[in-house]
Amino acid sequence: MNNISKEFPGVKALDNVTLKVRAGSVHALMGENGAGKSTLMKCLFGIYKQDSGDILLNGEKVLTNSSKDALDLGIAMIHQELHPVKFRNVMENMWLGRFPMKNYGLFKLVDEKQMYKDTEELFKSLDMDINPNTVVGNLSVSVVQQMEIAKAVSYKAKVIIMDEPTSSLTENEVEHLFKIINDLKKKGVAIIYISHKIEEILKISDEVTIMRDGKKVGSWNASELTTDIIISKMVGRDLTNRFPEKDNKPGEVVLKIEGVTSIFPKSFKNVSVELKKGEILGVGGLVGAQRTEFWEAVFGLRSIESGKIFINGKEVNIKSPIDAKKYKIALLTEERRATGIFPVLSVLENTVVANVDNYRNKIGLLNDKKRREDTEEGIKKFRTKTPSFKTLIKDLSGGNQQKVLLARWLLTEPDILILDEPTRGIDVGAKYEIYTIIVELAKQGKSIVMISSEMPELLGMSDRIMVMCEGKLAGIIDGKTATEEKIMTLASKYMV
Repeated sequence: MNNISKEFPGVKALDNVTLKVRAGSVHALMGENGAGKSTLMKCLFGIYKQDSGDILLNGEKVLTNSSKDALDLGIAMIHQELHPVKFRNVMENMWLGRFPMKNYGLFKLVDEKQMYKDTEELFKSLDMDINPNTVVGNLSVSVVQQMEIAKAVSYKAKVIIMDEPTSSLTENEVEHLFKIINDLKKKGVAIIYISHKIEEILKISDEVTIMRDGKKVGSWNASELTTDIIISKMVGRDLTNRFPEKDNKPGEVVLKIEGVTSIFPKSFKNVSVELKKGEILGVGGLVGAQRTEFWEAVFGLRSIESGKIFINGKEVNIKSPIDAKKYKIALLTEERRATGIFPVLSVLENTVVANVDNYRNKIGLLNDKKRREDTEEGIKKFRTKTPSFKTLIKDLSGGNQQKVLLARWLLTEPDILILDEPTRGIDVGAKYEIYTIIVELAKQGKSIVMISSEMPELLGMSDRIMVMCEGKLAGIIDGKTATEEKIMTLASKYMV
């Protein structure tokens, strides 16, 4: 990609960026949120049309005016935000737009037997255990991620773009992905790998290109780089500590949960835990541990069969998020694209939507000045990169969308803030900013529940760590004495 530039209203997303990727190599693309990584790849994949610059494949200039053009040229992309057709099965999602057909006299119909066979053979070649007939809406995020990886491989592409491919995968699944990548490398496939996980980058990459503010900072052999060098080049400054100093002081118990059990038999069972004022309670566990499901039930998003919830010593009945808000509980959901943002609304509308009644005057009209002031304050506080508060939230990077959602819930002035994977898909610089805000909220007496799949995050931020396994509470560890080994031991405690 030579001298690629791309402008959107009010922002220059790409400024004369050049990227060279070799066959049979893994080329990492890194940078803070809003650096232009995904925009550059969307130009390559035909989702966006660059304003200037050329794309060359095997030395020949090519045009990618659509994703179909890119796929026909042998360029495939696994997107950061997954968009499967949830009400159709796995094999239909895999071969969408290219179903195998069979002649039946005058008619051509989809050959489902062939489609099943092709899907099964592909999964077998990739050592994936996924039933082709399973409805995608019933799959976990990690399995859908694996399906999307298999789909990209099925195009027999010579260039595969992987945008945050491990954001929803367990440690074992990540190792499996790396095995697939190494197999693809041996076949001469070029992998462009976007990730904020520096340890992964150093492990899997041959070369690394770093971007900042829509410009290319430079390209290096991965062997020349260290974590500190990468962070410095990404953020333009040294970042000596990954986590801020924690000076919050947990106090009395504000939330007490006793023996809460889901109405669904395969979900959480008989879970009891306490949350203190000013505490950061980390929540760990492997995929399928039911961490998210349990805390969504506390927020009223899921029904419970039995158990009690007490807030400040009084038993409460939370049947819906409206009840939860009444008791000053907020929830930042795990899947921002599916259950967080309103993509066709502006940054302003997404920021104030959970607090809308507070902007009404005596006759019910909205105070636009106050809504704008609160939105601009949120943008400033989180350093959200957006052309303006009028910009549609779908046009922001994933990390900046997350910042808007955090600003949204802080406007409700919650006493208890449940954060489900709050830094997923967010770069190290922005992570530090969010960690700082979390610690500051805890200092103010807010109680934080932080569900995370990232072990360093749990260890670096938590006062205590609640570990779940197979829907049960496996144990609670003091943050000062917690280790990865202790967490992993508990995370697999009830596995058969």
